[in-house]
Parts: sequence; C-alpha cells; structure tokens
Amino acid sequence: MKNLTYIEIQEEIKRLQKQADEIRAKEIADVIADIKAKIQLYGITEKDLGLSEKQKKMVSPPRYKKGSQTWSGRGRYPGWVKKHLEAGARLEDLRI
Repeated sequence: MKNLTYIEIQEEIKRLQKQADEIRAKEIADVIADIKAKIQLYGITEKDLGLSEKQKKMVSPPRYKKGSQTWSGRGRYPGWVKKHLEAGARLEDLRI
C-alpha cells in the first residue's frame, strides 16, 4: 500500500462508508423479505409477536397532596404546588 495523504484517506473513508451503507440497505431488505415470507408461511399474527397489545401507560402514584389535588412529583409543578411554594412553604409539607 502506498503512502496516502490525509485527503486521500478521507476520500477512501467516504467511498467505503457509501459502499457499507448500500450493502447494509440491501441486507436489511433481504432480512425483511425473509421475515415477511415466514410470517405468511406460518400465519404469525401481530398478537403472536406482541405488537397488537396496547402498551399500558405507567402511572406514577401520587407523592404530594393538598386537599383533593395530588401530584406524582414528575414533570412541571402543577399550579397549586407553585402557589404553595410561592407562599414560602416547602414542598415536603405536601408529601404524602
């Protein structure tokens, strides 16, 4: 291998990356076609793959409470928590 300049090496990297991307795209297409054929052959459903069931939303239990209002402690402060803090109170005062 001859001594290459930095620019020549960078051009070779670009050429090889393009080649790798093309090969990857073809391999992915082949894999997808194979999977689709097997799904059809075996009659596999979305349910068999666990794809049709809706993901259950994770609900965090409330950690703070004032009257009938609760907050999990995640995300932005609700208005009632902001007012509580602006009044000089501590968040820990609302801890359940």
